[in-house]
Amino acid sequence: MSSTTTHLTGQQHVWSVAEHLEDILATVRPLEPIELQLLDAQGCVLVEDISVPLSLPPFDNSSMDGYAVRAADVAGASEEFPAVLTVVGDVAAGRAGPLHVGPGQAARIMTGAPLPPGAEAVVPVEWTDGGLGEGPVSGMRAHSAAPEGASGEVRVHRPAEARAHVRAKGSDVKTGDRALEAGTVLGPPQIALLAAIGRGTVRVRPRPRVVVMSTGSELVQPGEELAEGQIYDSNSFALTAAARDAGAIAYRVGAVADDAETLRSTIEDQLIRADLIVTTGGVSVGAYDVVKEALTSVGDSDDETGIGAGSGVEFRKLAMQPGKPQGFGTIGPEHTPLLALPGNPVSSYVSFELFVRPAVRTLMGLPAADVHRPSARAVLKAAKALSSPAGRRQFLRGTYDAEAGTVTPVGGSGSHLVAALAHADALIVLPEKTTSAEPGAEVDVVLLG
Repeated sequence: MSSTTTHLTGQQHVWSVAEHLEDILATVRPLEPIELQLLDAQGCVLVEDISVPLSLPPFDNSSMDGYAVRAADVAGASEEFPAVLTVVGDVAAGRAGPLHVGPGQAARIMTGAPLPPGAEAVVPVEWTDGGLGEGPVSGMRAHSAAPEGASGEVRVHRPAEARAHVRAKGSDVKTGDRALEAGTVLGPPQIALLAAIGRGTVRVRPRPRVVVMSTGSELVQPGEELAEGQIYDSNSFALTAAARDAGAIAYRVGAVADDAETLRSTIEDQLIRADLIVTTGGVSVGAYDVVKEALTSVGDSDDETGIGAGSGVEFRKLAMQPGKPQGFGTIGPEHTPLLALPGNPVSSYVSFELFVRPAVRTLMGLPAADVHRPSARAVLKAAKALSSPAGRRQFLRGTYDAEAGTVTPVGGSGSHLVAALAHADALIVLPEKTTSAEPGAEVDVVLLG
């Protein structure tokens, strides 16, 4: 982390968005790999290539319920002149038996069952009389209700070429193939593949544990009554949801009152379950900015076990709007990263997307290309020009139309306009040197979903 110091008075270095993010990502390191059971590894990042120990499918098997036959025996079969075959038994899934299909014979076979020796193709049951001696049937009777269906004769009304309705051994993956690459995020399809090739555990980087807490004596939990001057705590809910969306295991802590000692104690209590701590509020220049008060000098503590051990939290001004005040550092004996975000709802959410989300995904061990939200160029669709303060990178809410290649502003630039944020799916980026963007201009957009 940079050694730039923070002062309550005097000139302070103004950081660019890129500088602040670079400092964060230079400090945050991917979590150490662990071995997890498959379901516990969902959402985690694989740290090793996985090779296939056995082919899938491991044997030729039927893709239909029907009859295993020799292609020559059903050549030219029709409803008027069906091929009449002797049924020599059943082949059920999971039951490889001694059956052999010879000339003029058929074996009743179920989906997924191994193709018996001698058979070359599978005729769907709908192409047969099901052994009933009548016209085409729509399905088989249950074996328990009609065991005689595994014997007798079956009339086949349509021909089948060799390998018809047969899933070939290794047609999915073959022994020695690479099933999954290191860096893959394990979702349901990947876990299904691991299970299918017999892997019960897998080596991954665990999902980061992110603790989110908001500060402010004015904050009330949703569902409770508001007194005069109070507002509901929305930030901790938004950021906890955003952390989960980024791939983390997130814990929300109820709002902490404007008291430095209480905040320090709360953070210390949370360190045991945190790979990253995110606070919102209390980072500006007001007399009640408790996060700044609690953490500015925390690194000077002689405590070897609390949050002061090996800590250093720096509060900065960034050349951006919204989100000018930011804090970043590490706290506690494990040097747990802490990001202190502003308290206005839009400021905190934009700050999360720009700084916290990349930190979470770096902790996960994702490749650099997957750390950041995707971006695009779009044509500004607006009733009037958008203004932006000189020297600041502005992030405005917008809706992106990928097909038309346009982005439309949603709401104003105020950092309290949470309703507009709820309808946005993109951030419109106006660079530091841009003070006005006219309708029809090309702009950068960050895609939020």
